[in-house]
Amino acid sequence: MPYLVQVDFKFDGPFGEDMTKGFTDIANSINEEPGFIWKIWTENKETKEAGGIYLFETKPDAEKYLEMHTKRLKGFGVEQVNGKIFNINEQLTSLNKGPFQSL
Repeated sequence: MPYLVQVDFKFDGPFGEDMTKGFTDIANSINEEPGFIWKIWTENKETKEAGGIYLFETKPDAEKYLEMHTKRLKGFGVEQVNGKIFNINEQLTSLNKGPFQSL
């Protein structure tokens, strides 16, 4: 069963196209993480927040990534990282056309 990771944090930017230019290398490195399936990048320039929603194959993969990513963000100067791991209700997600398929 896959696991969802939710991360958000205060962020002063860059946003939009500048975020894309600045974080393409990190995005590519995420693709190489064990058990990684997909990520949705989140950003809100008005509230100065960023983060992401990730899907991993196993809970240990999700836990290892969350631990590594939290350390990386703190290394970038992010003081507070909100990170959670969730199970997915497959039936309800499917009813609402969520980007998820059983593995």
